[in-house]
Amino acid sequence: MDQAQGALDAARAAGADRYAATEYQAAASALKNAQDAVAQRDYRLALNHALDSRERAQAAAKQAADQQAAQRSAAERRLGEVAALLDLANQKLAAARVARAPARLLAPPRSAIVAAETSLQKAGTLITSGDYGESQKQLADATAQLRAALGQVGALMGGRGARPRR
Repeated sequence: MDQAQGALDAARAAGADRYAATEYQAAASALKNAQDAVAQRDYRLALNHALDSRERAQAAAKQAADQQAAQRSAAERRLGEVAALLDLANQKLAAARVARAPARLLAPPRSAIVAAETSLQKAGTLITSGDYGESQKQLADATAQLRAALGQVGALMGGRGARPRR
């Protein structure tokens, strides 16, 4: 039972309670059943439940590690995509400045780009800390802000507000 409890503690430390909740709960339930069997002095049944708990806890820890790795990879890939979109937005904004688009019309897309940069930085910090769910929200916000900025700059460059260079 001590081994089962140790495996359950290790699984929780590995994040199994978040990333492999079903398997983790099954391991906890099996350990509880083992404790109940000991209270009823059915040691053979207690041993079976304890072994089951240990195996399930170890499986939950492995599953949690796999899930975390997959989520981290997806978050980092998404972070790279949004960073590329940020670069594109900055390039389009610079091109609009060169084309002498009025500064007052460039202010909203510039603000959206700054807000997106902030969201992107927060997302990077969240990924580093392991909060992949919240990082995805920040990346979605940044993407929406950048798409809006690109749309605004595109409208300006499409002839509405940009003055031709002499």
